[in-house]
Amino acid sequence: MPEGLSAAEVGKEIAEHKEHAEHRTGGHSRHDRLISIAEAVLLSAVALLAAWSGYSAAKWGSESSLSLAKASATRTEANRFDIEATQIRTLDAVKFNSAFGAYATGNMKLFQLAVNRFRPGYRAAFDAWVATHPLKNPKARPDPSDLPQYRIAEEVQGQALDAEADAQFKEGESATGTSDKYVRLTVLLAAILFLIGISSHFPVRAARYGLIATACALLVVSVAQLATLPGPPA
Repeated sequence: MPEGLSAAEVGKEIAEHKEHAEHRTGGHSRHDRLISIAEAVLLSAVALLAAWSGYSAAKWGSESSLSLAKASATRTEANRFDIEATQIRTLDAVKFNSAFGAYATGNMKLFQLAVNRFRPGYRAAFDAWVATHPLKNPKARPDPSDLPQYRIAEEVQGQALDAEADAQFKEGESATGTSDKYVRLTVLLAAILFLIGISSHFPVRAARYGLIATACALLVVSVAQLATLPGPPA
């Protein structure tokens, strides 16, 4: 679906306007010729604005697609880290249960062997948990994984990637909104081209002037909207 006006369409519109204007103003007053010139100038200016608006809409649409694609890829990578973190957490729990079972049965050799097999990130939390005397202290945490010392690098990385994916998704949504605004502006500019293009077909001057005045008012609104929109991304 095209988002702007093609050069061929604009050229055809201006040529048709010129043909009708020359047919109507041949032998007429200088005032009519000046009005025709003003209409042609307006057509050219609006055509340039429409081309710029269509170009900007396409660029922001591409920017939106890229941002959303990055967000999807980042989210996939974050899910991979989350899965790995869940697996590590499960293995930590299994090893802790093995050590706890060995301690409960009084097999200290097996208990020490199980503790030595803890991964470094879990060993720090386990040592901190043991320091709280969990067998005597009713306020001690029931498990080392409940302590702040418990760290899983993959879990932290997954959270960071999730936040990055959220930011990229918001950027994509914002770019989509900007693209939609440029598309609406292009449609408004097309309406202005239509009004100016048909103005020369009306034999009644009042109708012609009314169409031109309406087109000028819409052009002012369009320029005001264009001034509030960001330029196309690099």
